[in-house]
Amino acid sequence: MFAEGLFIGFSVLSVLGALGLVLFRHPMNGAMSLIVTMISLAGLYALLSAKLIFALQLIVYAGAIMSLIIFIIMFLNIQESDLPEEKGRLTYLIGGSVVIIPITLFLIKVVKSIPNAEATIVGNGFGGVKEVGLVLYQDWLLPFEIVSILLLVALIGAVVLAGKRRVIK
Repeated sequence: MFAEGLFIGFSVLSVLGALGLVLFRHPMNGAMSLIVTMISLAGLYALLSAKLIFALQLIVYAGAIMSLIIFIIMFLNIQESDLPEEKGRLTYLIGGSVVIIPITLFLIKVVKSIPNAEATIVGNGFGGVKEVGLVLYQDWLLPFEIVSILLLVALIGAVVLAGKRRVIK
């Protein structure tokens, strides 16, 4: 019962954080919402007994990557006047809601139709360092390296853009 309450709490937090990421206009508010989402996902990993993924989620994503993103946003010094006008934002929100609400209702119906049964999700060694390392570096090495290169290029691009903006003024 306690684990179900934690699951519901972390799930609601992650959805609210994701909504904040999409709905907030200022990038700093969006980044803070993303931090809430990352931390709540780490809580969900902890509930799955995935100790390594839980620690990596907190240390790498909620800690290091989000610190880097916040540093870049602060380095760019984005003001309200720098943000583009968002004409038709309400129209897009209503349109997105019209699309998402039927999908959500369908998913709720499907989840309620699943019979209640105790299921063992995790086995021995689930979420351990050896198991995750083998999967990551044997099966997912190329995507892992591509993501690291993309993050490096994004950081360099932000620094270059911030430097050009200061020279022009």
